[in-house]
Amino acid sequence: MNVVITVDPRDGRRRTTDLGETDEPQLEAIAGRASQAAQWLSGLGRLGRAETLDRIADVLESRRADLVAAAEAETGLSTARLDGELTRAAWQFRMFADVLRDGGYVEAAIDHAADTPLGPGPDLRRMLVPLGPVAVFGASNFPFAFSVAGGDTASALAAGCPTVLKAHPSHPLTSHACAAAIESAIRDQGGPDGVIGTVYGEQAGRSLVRHPAIRAAALTGSVGAARAIQAAIDERPDPIPLYAELSSVNPIVVLPGAAADRGDRIAGGLFTSFTASGGQLCTKPGLAFVPSDPAGDQLVDALRERVACAGGAVLLNERIRDAYENQAAAFERAGARVSARPQVEAGEGFTVAPTLLEVGLPGLTAEIADECFGPLLIVVRYRDVTELDAALATVPPSLTGAVHHGAADQTAVVRRLVDVLAARAGRIVFDGYPTGVRVSWAQHHGGPWPSTNAVHTSVGATAIRRFLRPLAWQDAPEWILPEELRDEYAAIPRRVDGRLESKTE
Repeated sequence: MNVVITVDPRDGRRRTTDLGETDEPQLEAIAGRASQAAQWLSGLGRLGRAETLDRIADVLESRRADLVAAAEAETGLSTARLDGELTRAAWQFRMFADVLRDGGYVEAAIDHAADTPLGPGPDLRRMLVPLGPVAVFGASNFPFAFSVAGGDTASALAAGCPTVLKAHPSHPLTSHACAAAIESAIRDQGGPDGVIGTVYGEQAGRSLVRHPAIRAAALTGSVGAARAIQAAIDERPDPIPLYAELSSVNPIVVLPGAAADRGDRIAGGLFTSFTASGGQLCTKPGLAFVPSDPAGDQLVDALRERVACAGGAVLLNERIRDAYENQAAAFERAGARVSARPQVEAGEGFTVAPTLLEVGLPGLTAEIADECFGPLLIVVRYRDVTELDAALATVPPSLTGAVHHGAADQTAVVRRLVDVLAARAGRIVFDGYPTGVRVSWAQHHGGPWPSTNAVHTSVGATAIRRFLRPLAWQDAPEWILPEELRDEYAAIPRRVDGRLESKTE
């Protein structure tokens, strides 16, 4: 049996764990238990699952100290960052409990039998129901919020889908500890084994999505990882959806009025946004368009000073460290010049220097307008706002696009830029920064390819929609209908005979 190795990215220390890579018989057993657990999880109903999600949040928080310590040793992320992320993970479970109690997510609709212009119409009732067991691939950069205890797991369990997690190799012990916490909470609620399962190893991940019990997969990771998972899915006799959140450059446009009004403040915000968590955030800004005028010069000088004084950033693993250094070198070969890069002592771990690059707008090419995972920002200097429309078309579609505007900037210019960004992003940020994704009902965390491969969000209440499918009942006896579709039920919003009816408290 191959053992799973964990590495401390701060000093490169390796240690062997008690975990082993999941083999085919083990995976078969895990998938089988997930199939058996589906009926229990669905049978809990919305309110029963809501109680279970609340209990999961409670158990995660009760084990906070041990979980944060495990994640810090495996990721090199700070205690404060991980503590906040665990709070977010628990909040996601509680938010989806609220989604379940609200009930509107099932999209219940009732059309009573009636005469229609096309003749007698049958009684039809429709709502969303669970897909069945799903596979979730943990992300390297969020050991809690996008991994075993992350939003994909919370939304899948909320939907009524048992979840099999493929643990990320950057934090296997954290994954194991989070899974144990969730399993404990499920046992507290009387649940069986199989509501949640965990597999380890790349081969296990490929085998997982090929297993006939799995009905969907979710990933936060690279385009390469998505292609490998999709290739495995394509080997199935029956297709399943893959919901993947992938590569994103997240351009920021600073208009001349904004640079003049608050250039130093924008420089500080940009610095924090592209260096936070070692620049290892999917919403990290990779390009900042800054005017070539005196106010823009001052903004870039202020940003340069902050970068020059910065310390080293610890990246999550050796592969990310090497990719960061190679990408930075590729940008320089493509014509971007180094504007600031502090001297950082090389150690045994995966520490790198934050990098600020600069290029004139005519030099912006597809090679430069690419994602670099890590603490690197490219400043693109432009002379006239009329150049920006064509320049933004060079940037790959992203999760976000941001516009900073000031009193002197014309409304028509701002509106035109927003129209351009709206066609190429899933979230438009005004006078702010894309890092820091609020977990809420109105959030959308997605965008056109290559930022995602679907129109769904992976953050916020509507993330549950990925793990549901519509089912209609025609002329069904009332006793067999879900309670949400029975005539007297009024605890959720429903559309009855074409009219939207609010729930009765």
